[in-house]
Amino acid sequence: MTAIPLGVPRRLVEFTLDGQEARVPEGSTILDACRAAGKDIPTLCEGDTLRPKNACRVCVVEVEGSRTLVPACSRKAEPGMEVSTGTERARHSRKIVLELLASSVDLSTTPRVAGWLKEYEAKPDRFGPDAARLNEEPKVDNELYVRDYDKCILCYKCVDACGDQWQNTFAISVAGRGFDARIAVEHDAPLTDSACVYCGNCIEVCPTGALSFKSEFDMRAAGTWDESAQTETTTVCAYCGVGCNLTLHVQDNEIVKVTSPHDNPVTHGNLCIKGRFGYQHVQNRD
Repeated sequence: MTAIPLGVPRRLVEFTLDGQEARVPEGSTILDACRAAGKDIPTLCEGDTLRPKNACRVCVVEVEGSRTLVPACSRKAEPGMEVSTGTERARHSRKIVLELLASSVDLSTTPRVAGWLKEYEAKPDRFGPDAARLNEEPKVDNELYVRDYDKCILCYKCVDACGDQWQNTFAISVAGRGFDARIAVEHDAPLTDSACVYCGNCIEVCPTGALSFKSEFDMRAAGTWDESAQTETTTVCAYCGVGCNLTLHVQDNEIVKVTSPHDNPVTHGNLCIKGRFGYQHVQNRD
């Protein structure tokens, strides 16, 4: 049986959210309060298993007395704070961020971004066909996962998941500076020549599909990837005695990818190579 620590009770913080009284446990972010109140704030670089990076700035809100807009994903709620999420200034900022990202990065596999572009009336096409893009072919150098940097928004979530926040492998980092900055492994070598241990925890946190399962990449290329036709079944990994939870994503009676629940006290969404990719042996019919 797994023991789940209950933690120390936290006092409630009272503040104003869009003119309404709000109460959240001390230490909660403005984004936590927005979600508790049912408010839809766009997020890309925010991850529920990672520390905030403040890279994308698409979740900004207005706080009374603050000179600049603040990222809701990292700013803690404070007593007496007055927060407005739908002001013209905040909405305009989100619109510009979405336009700049969508004009320079392929967001075709980013969940919910099409709805946000429509909601904020963002028009990335106004930057014209000459907007800076990486225009690089996807890197397919192994049978487990694919790197498509044309879809990378430099949110650093993969770097953090591979580094000191979870895996401690440090196979992924940021190379270059300014406009030349990009996610890379050592010397931009093939993944097979790097320190990568193929845990796939970078795939788990990637918000845009820049890192994806090879199975998903192949099915998307063939036009057969259909999330609406997939079922999810959570089970316990049988490879060792740790007891990691695996969520099997099944389409047409085939496991197409494996994730893990982020609220699981054992894995927190992370797996090893056997848990993440061992499913290929389950359906090996040779």
